[in-house]
Amino acid sequence: MKKSKYLKTDIQSGLVVFLVALPLCLGIALASGAPLFAGIISGIIGGIVVGFLSNSQLSVSGPAAGLTAIILTAIATLGSFEAFLVAGIIAGIFQLILGFAKAGIISNYLPSNVIEGMLAAIGIIIILTQLPHAVGYDIMHEGDYFFIDKEGKHQLFSVIIDAINYMHIGSIIVVLASLAIIISFNEIGFFKKIKAIPSALAAVLIGVGINELFKATGSSFAIGPDHLVSLPTPSSFSEFLGQFAVPDFTQITNIDVWIVAATIAAVASIETLLCIEAADKLDPLKRFTNTNTELKAQGIGNIISCLIGGLPMTSVIVRTSANVNSGGRTKISAISHGVFLLLAVVLIPFLLNRIPLASLAAVLIIIGYKLASPRLFKHMWKNGKKFQFIPFIVTIVAIIATDLLKGVGIGLVVSIYFILRGNVKLAYFFKRDNHTKGETIQMELAQEVSFLNKAAIKQTFIHLPANSKLIIDASNTIYIDHDVLQMIKDFVKFGSKEKNIIVELIGFRKVYKIENSATHVTSLITETDEDVSPNLVKNGTKIPSSKLKIGELSNI
Repeated sequence: MKKSKYLKTDIQSGLVVFLVALPLCLGIALASGAPLFAGIISGIIGGIVVGFLSNSQLSVSGPAAGLTAIILTAIATLGSFEAFLVAGIIAGIFQLILGFAKAGIISNYLPSNVIEGMLAAIGIIIILTQLPHAVGYDIMHEGDYFFIDKEGKHQLFSVIIDAINYMHIGSIIVVLASLAIIISFNEIGFFKKIKAIPSALAAVLIGVGINELFKATGSSFAIGPDHLVSLPTPSSFSEFLGQFAVPDFTQITNIDVWIVAATIAAVASIETLLCIEAADKLDPLKRFTNTNTELKAQGIGNIISCLIGGLPMTSVIVRTSANVNSGGRTKISAISHGVFLLLAVVLIPFLLNRIPLASLAAVLIIIGYKLASPRLFKHMWKNGKKFQFIPFIVTIVAIIATDLLKGVGIGLVVSIYFILRGNVKLAYFFKRDNHTKGETIQMELAQEVSFLNKAAIKQTFIHLPANSKLIIDASNTIYIDHDVLQMIKDFVKFGSKEKNIIVELIGFRKVYKIENSATHVTSLITETDEDVSPNLVKNGTKIPSSKLKIGELSNI
């Protein structure tokens, strides 16, 4: 698949992600107690550098809300932002080490009900945090998804209640007009035909136009500077250069710097792996991302960002979901969003400062709705009340009640409990004739296949040679985990076509909701020696096959 096929939609998507990322970069920097420009630097490096080095086609990196509390505390503990930058550089080195140590494999063991729950929770939180901005009540910083006061109490819902009592009519008009534009572009035939401009950009332009009209007519509905994007606007080139900070390397022997670095590396790596797994889940083309390469890319990005005065970064689900929903299909969208950020800072900061936060709130509310749509809840309910729906709901509630990492941890525990309670984990084998081009590979599933087998099967799919034939035999199975079934379906529909692999499905029961192949090899020769796996008959000739244990998958 040629990347140029998606060039136009990728650049359009990059523009939408840029509009979403701009206030988030500023808001997260403000919430972290760092200079505003530090958030912009992080967004630029996350887009251009990490976007280029990453193996993910859809993930977008930048400053993350999950690190705000850590950064705020760390700057206070270390005494200066310059000392904190040293910790950020060391954290990047730690991430590089994790990448080379292949620590990214842990993302393969995250069940889809937890990932889906995380996405839905993020969607709900996005909507809740944008409601105050939608009515002109901007006490919360953009990107401050877990708003906490000095006493450590969550104040999100109290802020929403306060916002009801404080409503700016101009902001409400702007958000309603912006929502109407976005919905029209997605639902009404005439607007759907307009491909030259993304719906989010159209919504922002309408918002700017309405507010400029309010100001020109002297209306009391005009939205003031406090409720607009506030990008730093240096008056000279030397003032622009002054926004970059230099790390204080004299602090490298400070033990607190190393403790902060280890904390940032751990949290940023976990959040990145969660986002990458979610990005692969959202990917319409169902591609797999090398998570070890992603950790290396994040490490290099954090080193460069902190060297020039930027914040540490992670792969961010809000930007990533905006990318997917806007039509992004390759990493060009992430890179172009970073280029747009850079150009905006250098060339047109005064124009961007006219954008009402209410318009951006409309864009984010639509993104939040798509992440937590009622259709998703119905889908998870149909997949099974115990094994899929309960961990899904628990993950959502836990993330909203606590934070991202704690919520995912709670959801993971609940999901594992149901899986261990309901399934006996049996070993299973893959059989192959010859893993070379044009040969036949047979995968024989065991009696029960759980999500713990997901990583092994995923690696098998990744390493299959092009132009080969794969037979997946489920004749002996009693139970196949939903994650594994979905992965098989995605491989048949998308992955196999990428490598021109013919897939033959045998013995899948109706309850799996996956169709067996209309024709398949008629004989799988039955009994041989007990220690020898069955043989495959091809055109009447017996072809010996060998057992391939899970641990041998990397040698395929």
